Amino acid sequence: MTNSVIFQNQTYVPVGTSVGLTELDGEQLIRVVKPEENTEPDVPTYARLVGSDFHDGIIEVDVRARLMHWADIDCRGFIGIVFRASEEDDRFESFYVRPRNGRSCTEPQRRIHTMQYFSYPGYTFAYFRERGIADYEAKADIEMDEWIHIRAEVAGAGARFYVDDMEAPALVVDEMFGGADLRGGVGLYVDNGTEGNFKNFKVTCED
Repeated sequence: MTNSVIFQNQTYVPVGTSVGLTELDGEQLIRVVKPEENTEPDVPTYARLVGSDFHDGIIEVDVRARLMHWADIDCRGFIGIVFRASEEDDRFESFYVRPRNGRSCTEPQRRIHTMQYFSYPGYTFAYFRERGIADYEAKADIEMDEWIHIRAEVAGAGARFYVDDMEAPALVVDEMFGGADLRGGVGLYVDNGTEGNFKNFKVTCED
């Protein structure tokens, strides 16, 4: 898992994943998959954009999640972004969606967990759930195997996350756990059982 991939003149390296190019509906895309044997959630598993250095600004990408053949009922199509990642990939902020918890999900408790902010290390979804903290998750009208547009607006310690064409943010985080000064790389994130397909990745730095 050390081979780099070049896509639209940008180079990506795998961090705990396999990264390659694929074609879907006649379009060439970046494909990111977390190994089946790594079942620990909310860890460094992404494709890192080489040379990226992000603090404040806007990150946008279109994502499309499918399930791998080994995925079980707890695999929800986890797919999203990483930002402000350290060079060692041991510290970063992340936002991802769970499309399987979206429009067609019939379990109300799962539907309120359709999107997630977390901060690595330490402040994972398990940390929030164990403490009954609901501020870092929200609902979204999304679905598996459909294109979903993610937009993150990051400024200082705060971030606003948008999904598809929402005019208001889907999730607002006023105080990210990495703090206001953390800066670093950006990447394309996946978690357990997900085949992550990505296109139109755009990063606009504002400092």
